[in-house]
Amino acid sequence: MTDRTAANGAAATRILLPDPAEDRDEQRLKLLREEIGKLVRDLPGTPTAVTGRVGEAQLEVVWTPDPAAPPAAPGEPAGPAPAAGSPPVPGRTVTAPLVGTFYRAPEPGARPFVEAGDRIVAGQTIGIVEAMKLMNHVVSEWDGVVAEILAEDAMAVEYGQALLRLEPDET
Repeated sequence: MTDRTAANGAAATRILLPDPAEDRDEQRLKLLREEIGKLVRDLPGTPTAVTGRVGEAQLEVVWTPDPAAPPAAPGEPAGPAPAAGSPPVPGRTVTAPLVGTFYRAPEPGARPFVEAGDRIVAGQTIGIVEAMKLMNHVVSEWDGVVAEILAEDAMAVEYGQALLRLEPDET
């Protein structure tokens, strides 16, 4: 609130008027809290960290995979099932962790994270899925050679959709 003084004859009266900048920040904070609540409810797994900022409206959520997801059977790749309507893909596949837009490179015009024939290691970023203006890194769970890229750049993807096929290293 801003303290403003109005004069009425010889007597002065103090009138407290809301500061428009404070109102905007309160509105932004309220919208940010609502967005964080939606993300926490809608993302699979358990959030481990949430960061919000009103100025410049930044929002970051870090979460772990859903421990309630069924474990993979022996000899089966871990991770979500292929999206409905997707044909099974031989080898191991890296799948979309959520619904969004898949990007093969960190920014437009940049070199893709991986190409067919590249050797990758577990934990290496293979792409990004943008969801709700958040860039979510997609990482491989296995070491191996990229056999085939299955998703095009800037393609809409579903949860569990195969993004690339990997020929894993034998251990």
